[in-house]
This record gives sequence, C-alpha cells and structure tokens, in this order.
Amino acid sequence: MTEIPDSHPRRESLLARGKIVAGTRRGLLADSAMIAHGRGEAFDYLLGERTTDSAARAIRRVASLLISAERPVISTNGNTVVLAGEDLIRVAAVVGCPIEVNLYYRTPERVAGLISLLQEQRESIAKEVGPDGFEGDWAEEVRSVRILGTEEDFRIEGLEGPRSICTKEGIGLADLVLVPLEDGDRCEALVSLGKKVCVIDLNPLSRTAMMAGVTIVDEVSRASRVLLTEVLSGPSMEEEWDNRAILREALREMSGSEGSI
Repeated sequence: MTEIPDSHPRRESLLARGKIVAGTRRGLLADSAMIAHGRGEAFDYLLGERTTDSAARAIRRVASLLISAERPVISTNGNTVVLAGEDLIRVAAVVGCPIEVNLYYRTPERVAGLISLLQEQRESIAKEVGPDGFEGDWAEEVRSVRILGTEEDFRIEGLEGPRSICTKEGIGLADLVLVPLEDGDRCEALVSLGKKVCVIDLNPLSRTAMMAGVTIVDEVSRASRVLLTEVLSGPSMEEEWDNRAILREALREMSGSEGSI
C-alpha cells in the first residue's frame, strides 16, 4: 500500500480501505466486503467522521451492560476483525468475555482464517503494557479471551442457512450479544430469543439499528477504542434508555453536517 502521510485528511479512511483490500486478498472477507465498508463510510462522512455525543452515550450504556451481563459475547465478522479486532480483544480481556466469529457468507476456510488472525492479534496484545486503569495481569487476561466460531453446535432459531450456525458456549448461551456490524435478520432473531443485543451500525435507519436494545451509531474501530476506555472506567448506567431517541439524535447530527461547509 502507498505510504500515506500523517497530514493527509483522509488518512484513517484510506488505511481502513487498505485493511479491507488486504483482508480480501487473504481470503478472509467476502467479495462484497468493500461494498459494505463503503456504505458505512458514506454515513461516517455525514457524521463528520467523529464520535458524536449520542454515540458516546450509547457506548457508555453498552459498556455498563457488558460489565453487568452474566454471559456477554462479542460477535464479529470479517470486516470487524480486520478493522477493530485488536481493540475488541482488549475490551473482551477487561470484561472477561469470549469473541465469536459469526459470518453471513460462512465458509470453513474464512472462519478458520479469521480465528487465526484473532489469535495472532491476541498474542500481540498480550505482549503490550496494560491500558491505563487496568489492574491485574494483562497478559494473562488477554490470553484467557476465548476465540470461538469453529464449533457448530447451536442454531439461532428464526434464521435459515449458514447464518444460523453459531457456538453454544458463545452466542448460544449468551444473555448479551455485542454485534458490531449490520445484520438485521440476525439481530431480530437474537432479540426474539430474549437476548439483549447491542450493535455498532453507522446507518441509524437500518433494521439492525432499530431492532437493537442499544445502538452505537459510529465507525467500528473508533467506537471500539472508546468502548475500551468506558469498560475500564466501570459501569455508569442511565436508569432509562430510549434507543429510538438516540437514533433520532444521530439523524439530526448527520443532517446538521452541512454547517461545516
């Protein structure tokens, strides 16, 4: 990939595109991965490529729910692993929850490849100094994060085909699922099973965003970094939560982006 100077105004976006291209060439991502990424980029432009106030509030809510859940799990697809896998591993280490690879276009090769990448990321992160605010043995906590996805021992009721396949010890028994991607059918099915579903989705009008209990309208890697800070800070739960109000606020923030022109 061509070297991108730090001063380039589109540097983060171009780096993310490069990761998607590299992941696709490695066979980790579906052919449509860049289409999905580009759709998200369009919404991120409207947000001003920033974590808005409403997104920050949703991230705090998700952090509190992750901490208080009995069996939380973070569900990832290819784009998520490539763009935000490292920070989600850090979040999982702090929370003490597994990460599960669950794919729309599922093949054994892609599942195995993404699990291998997550394992590489996990080992690299285990060698880091623990983040500010973390107490304990960072390497031990990171290496204890379970990476699930090859076990095909549970089916999500209400879904058909490979998308219904998941791991019993992960999504199957989870009381809370963090889904940092758009997949309306799966989100709806998980909600119907009585699970709390939190999502990261740049499209506030998607079925995923509207079906979830909490929606973070933000770019996945940016949101994951903030989420790490919030889980390290501990729970800070608002007593009442109106997710539709958060989505309306996100739409207002997008429509107000013309103020910078």
